[in-house]
Amino acid sequence: MTLPRLIATWFGTGLLRPAPGTWGSAVAVALGLVIHGIGHFPLLLAATILVIPLGFWATAGAVAGQADKDPSEIVIDEVAGQWIALLFPSAGFWWAGLDSWHFPWPGWVAAFLFFRLFDIWKPGPVGRADRKHTAAGTMEDDLWAGLFAGVATMIAAGLWHGVVRL
Repeated sequence: MTLPRLIATWFGTGLLRPAPGTWGSAVAVALGLVIHGIGHFPLLLAATILVIPLGFWATAGAVAGQADKDPSEIVIDEVAGQWIALLFPSAGFWWAGLDSWHFPWPGWVAAFLFFRLFDIWKPGPVGRADRKHTAAGTMEDDLWAGLFAGVATMIAAGLWHGVVRL
């Protein structure tokens, strides 16, 4: 296994069946929670900023010479997108002054569910990026899905805390 393929499959996570994208997202959430716990929002932000270019590099290397530029075993795109989605509640908890190991379950569960929804549904720019059928498009669709999921997570939190719990 080449280094780009090892990283693109997120150290073999993408080889799990069924639903390697869901496995990749679940592993990303678990690791994201640990990163948040160790260094709160700033460390999760730094990790996300690092994994994005690493993902572009690894994906391009892993699919070089292949017709399929988005094979299911490539899951570093899920890691990057899922971490973007987790950044939103992570930032909220950090700014609220919560202890770094306190990441209430609705925040990370919502980020996971919304990310999977947008990654599968592929609305607007998510679908446009996916239809590029390039290594870059493989990463871009999940970055968009992560952004949408993060915003949806915060909207859901605002509705819950501002409307439902009044």
